[in-house]
Amino acid sequence: MNKTDVTFVRIYLTEGEGRLPALLARLHDEEKVKGVTVFRGISGFGKSGKVHSSTLMDMSLDLPLVIEFFDSPGKVNTILAHIESDFEPGHIVSWPATLLV
Repeated sequence: MNKTDVTFVRIYLTEGEGRLPALLARLHDEEKVKGVTVFRGISGFGKSGKVHSSTLMDMSLDLPLVIEFFDSPGKVNTILAHIESDFEPGHIVSWPATLLV
């Protein structure tokens, strides 16, 4: 098994922001990352303290979203330079990882 160094990225949004389609289009069509996964949270909050959650009584359309992707460190640095100004500070996290191929 071979190992490749990659950088892993996680971006935090909420559904209500309406930014997911444009972000996915950019990552897929323009940046051509290897793959993206989007997770929909059942509950969460950020620095504002506003809780975003779903209940049986209230099916929220403003649930937390986590977008994850990885690619080579150089490519991720380029992508982050293109998108970081689109997000408030503290909404993008990245770290080095090893891909087993």
